[in-house]
Amino acid sequence: MDVLSDAVAAMRTGRPASNRLRVGAPWCYRFDPYDGAGFHVLLRGTGWLLSEGEPPLRLATGDIVLLPHGSTHVLSHAPRADGAVLFETAVEDPEGETDFLCGKYRFDRTRSHPVLADLPEVVHLPAQLGRHPELRAAIDLLAAEVAGGRAGRDAVISGLLDLLLVYVVRTWLDENPAHGWPQALRDREVAAALEALHTEPAAPWRIEDLAARVGLSRATLARRFAALTGQPPMTYLTWWRMTTAAHLLRETDLPLPAIARQVGYGSPFAFSHAFKRHSGLAPGRYRVESDRGA
Repeated sequence: MDVLSDAVAAMRTGRPASNRLRVGAPWCYRFDPYDGAGFHVLLRGTGWLLSEGEPPLRLATGDIVLLPHGSTHVLSHAPRADGAVLFETAVEDPEGETDFLCGKYRFDRTRSHPVLADLPEVVHLPAQLGRHPELRAAIDLLAAEVAGGRAGRDAVISGLLDLLLVYVVRTWLDENPAHGWPQALRDREVAAALEALHTEPAAPWRIEDLAARVGLSRATLARRFAALTGQPPMTYLTWWRMTTAAHLLRETDLPLPAIARQVGYGSPFAFSHAFKRHSGLAPGRYRVESDRGA
């Protein structure tokens, strides 16, 4: 299993969405807070991203910005937000000189994985010739599909949006390797421990077993794991089991006994007790509430 892929899958709800828009100056669009993450790709022209508490960020052709926490922000032709209108009211200008791609992902913030929660308010990836070719290829494909009307468009766009999110986060992790979760995913033994817990969450793990699996002493693994991830291995395991269970309750029709087995509990009663203690809701109630909020 892949920690980043698991983190995205556990948090994602519903289907992602995107729009491609061509506009002519002056233009200024506001994006209200969103229960998820948003992104923008400047396909042609220049612009500015304005977000609370941050200096104006100039965007050039090919630049990508991800707002992983769904914060309020403005896209504008100038470094000011005068007269900003909701993006949903934007009108296409076929003769416009600025072309951008905007999209958003819905996240369950109650199950936010720290690898995503620790991202900054704005992730800016400037266009650089020869850098991140996979990411650039995904953007080109996505822009073409959004603009076209070919058969299978919805399925292709959904898959490409998922790909784009992973590529953007992966790129940020690669470029910020020296702290926290980026370092945890690069540390051979800690990464191996994370992979083991994600691959076999139902296994009857003890710290001794996990340490033996990755070739460290119990004390060394506990110290390094906590230093890089912010919590001890067994605490992380419990959190990941409950996060996985929440995802299964929200996104599948699996019965409680099957979910209990998948996350390491021998009986639905033991699982229900643990889930309620962790989330404040019994599994059945959590499933009902999730359905209402869908």
